[in-house]
Amino acid sequence: MKQYNVGIIGATGMVGQRFVTLLEDHPWFKPVALLASARSAGKTYEEAVAGKWAMTSPIPAYARSMQVLDASDPDTVAGKVDFVFCAVNMKKEEIKALEETYAKREIPVVSNNSAHRFTEDVPMVIPEINDAHLDVIAAQRARLGTKRGFIAVKSNCSLQSYVPLLHPLLGFGVEKAAVCTYQAISGAGKTFETMPEIVDNVIPYIGGEEEKSEKEPLKIWGSVEGGKIVPASSPVITAQCLRVPVSDGHTAAVFVTFKKKPTKEEILFAWANFEGAAQKLQLPSAPKQFIHYLEEDNRPQPKLDRMEERGMAITAGRLREDNLFDYKFIGLSHNTLRGAAGGAVLLAELLAAKGYFD
Repeated sequence: MKQYNVGIIGATGMVGQRFVTLLEDHPWFKPVALLASARSAGKTYEEAVAGKWAMTSPIPAYARSMQVLDASDPDTVAGKVDFVFCAVNMKKEEIKALEETYAKREIPVVSNNSAHRFTEDVPMVIPEINDAHLDVIAAQRARLGTKRGFIAVKSNCSLQSYVPLLHPLLGFGVEKAAVCTYQAISGAGKTFETMPEIVDNVIPYIGGEEEKSEKEPLKIWGSVEGGKIVPASSPVITAQCLRVPVSDGHTAAVFVTFKKKPTKEEILFAWANFEGAAQKLQLPSAPKQFIHYLEEDNRPQPKLDRMEERGMAITAGRLREDNLFDYKFIGLSHNTLRGAAGGAVLLAELLAAKGYFD
């Protein structure tokens, strides 16, 4: 695989910082441009993140002295990068405009943002599940008038804790699912120091999260028709989303009903043997085993299990029959690795392996 030069838009925020750490020594991607708001532009990266570095590891040596560029001007990196990651904290309409500006400048955008998730010709991809949706990029390029430029997005971070567990079970006819997600504070770009109100507390509302949790899976399970992605009509999902005092790791309590109820053994077999394009292509960031089932009654736990396979695997546990639904179980994903920056890096690896950056 050739090496690609990469830019990171929003490099000073929490997800941007995670991109900076993940791309250190990446075998395919070399970060050559770090971009942020005008107030950070002109500073070294170390100066720009002073006092707000949120990662447990130190700033990678390659990034410390890199000069931060103004993200509002794609001309500063046009011709220097093969594509960009985008993880900016702006209003949704501003993000949509910014990402389209880069795409129209023939710079592909792999976005962590929600702004384009429901744009009909923008693929929203979990590499193990719906890599076929990349086919819609041709229609998007026709709309944008580009040869190389396009936008591809990853889904909401909380989806990773239950959609990968429901997906291998669709063959049994998943009719409906109820999901309650218990979401870490890093999902809000916070630490315990910057979110003291979460200590000894649970906040039962995360703006926009429940709508995303109910609607985004249907786009992921949809089909490409006539140059757009048509969402699936089922299964029906209802969601409640809570912010809990956990640093990293989103947990989901899932209840599911089937048209044809499988046995517990059939569910466990489906999980253990499921693999997608990420595993078949042996992408660098892909977990070897996508889904790990833990037999202990008190697992998975964020503190113990969020780093399974470098934080890129999904862990499940407590599968049992239910007296209202058919089954219930617990899912867990690392929200800034599999859920955010790591998921976007894996998506970029998929795009690279399929030639979309060439």
